[in-house]
Amino acid sequence: MQRRSLRSCQNIALLAVCLVAVTVACKRNPEALPGAATEPAAAVRQLVQHLHDNDLVAYARDAVPPAQYAELEAAWAQGHSRWPLTELPLDEKLPALLATLSEKDAERQLQRAFKAQLEGQTAAVRQAAHSLGLFGVQYISHQGDYNAAERAHYVQLVTALSDWAQAAPLPDPKLAQSSIATLTAAARATGLAGEQAFQDAGMTGTLQKLGPFAAASKQVLAAYGLNLDESVQQMRTGLVSQDGDTATVRVQYPLAGKELDLQVTLVRRDKHWYLARTLSEVDALLAAARTAEQAKAEAEQAKADALAPAPTPELERPDNAAAAAKP
Repeated sequence: MQRRSLRSCQNIALLAVCLVAVTVACKRNPEALPGAATEPAAAVRQLVQHLHDNDLVAYARDAVPPAQYAELEAAWAQGHSRWPLTELPLDEKLPALLATLSEKDAERQLQRAFKAQLEGQTAAVRQAAHSLGLFGVQYISHQGDYNAAERAHYVQLVTALSDWAQAAPLPDPKLAQSSIATLTAAARATGLAGEQAFQDAGMTGTLQKLGPFAAASKQVLAAYGLNLDESVQQMRTGLVSQDGDTATVRVQYPLAGKELDLQVTLVRRDKHWYLARTLSEVDALLAAARTAEQAKAEAEQAKADALAPAPTPELERPDNAAAAAKP
């Protein structure tokens, strides 16, 4: 459970670079960071641009080498992978979420839940957001295997999100009604109502279907003050250092009126740059998938061997028996 929570915190931080932000007051074009034109810095911006465009397939294809993409497609079909959805926090809840949003009377049920839990509860919502922010900061400060720079960034991230949630009009009934309508319609359009639908669609098919849902989700968040596409437009990347096939890229992005700063590591494979964390996770995922498939094949072979009839000894075969009876 702790390992899962730590990975979720790390993934939230990485996705925040790509997705989470709010409109900032200053609209001028920020000055480029040193090394912005280098290949590693450009690789990060390219990934972010795919998310801006809601092109999840392009994001996945550029996030890993082509051979690994093909392996990941096969691992999905075999039931061993849900990458890149596993980069999302609470990714295992996504099929159930889409199933709930796709139900015939989802709007009525969700509106009823909103009225019972959130409508008119401005003070309670603000207090909850404040408390969750404090808990998140304490957790990151004392748990996990983060280095000092990572801890500082994650604390800034959680604090900024907590500040946004406290100010956002989450209990607004009109916003809730329009948001529910937008999300339920987008969920039904995906056709991904449940885990089996994800399995049947395959990796590429699922990502294609989720693109419009991602756009609808960003539309809803923008209505509450989280303008993700503007964050992409204002994000800056630059090169901190490069040593052979390893590079460190600096990323700056706006969040809740604040400027957040972090560094990410990239590695070069086959003349292309990829996020080191992504490659590490994918390498481990594919190794586990290969092991699972090998174990499955060995089990099937053992079962087949057990069901096969025992071979007849040479001396007991009819032709051998007749030959043995001859003088």
